[in-house]
Amino acid sequence: MRPVLFLRIASVLTLIHSILHTVGGVFGKPVNGVAAAVAANMRTQFPAFGAMRSYSDFYMGMGLGLTIFLTMDALLFWLLASLAKRDAARLRPLMIVFALGYLIFALNSYIFFFSFPVIVELLIAACLVAAVVTAKPIDLAEPSPDRAPLKTA
Repeated sequence: MRPVLFLRIASVLTLIHSILHTVGGVFGKPVNGVAAAVAANMRTQFPAFGAMRSYSDFYMGMGLGLTIFLTMDALLFWLLASLAKRDAARLRPLMIVFALGYLIFALNSYIFFFSFPVIVELLIAACLVAAVVTAKPIDLAEPSPDRAPLKTA
């Protein structure tokens, strides 16, 4: 398979992760009981760097921030797939950085959250690793429809 396909799959998985994170993680309703008491305490306002904020404000802001970054990653993976059509090997360092980032992201989710985000993040990392492995350097000897032959005088 080609790296373009793996990057497109990573893009779609990341967009799904972003949507589900927003729906369930940011705007999801807490369970009754203990979570409701914690939520009430999180709404207590305190001064922070010249503004009145609560832990709930920080929670919402960071949750939406993660949604923004996941959506941005999804779009970036789609754009990288388009670039990989021409010379995927030059994109290897970028794909490696993102693969390592998603592996660390999965570890963080494993420690602090639950299995669903871990699975999705590992799938995204696997797609990125597969894209790195299948990325071939451009062969200048082969004619390409993107490159016109050189004209000589």
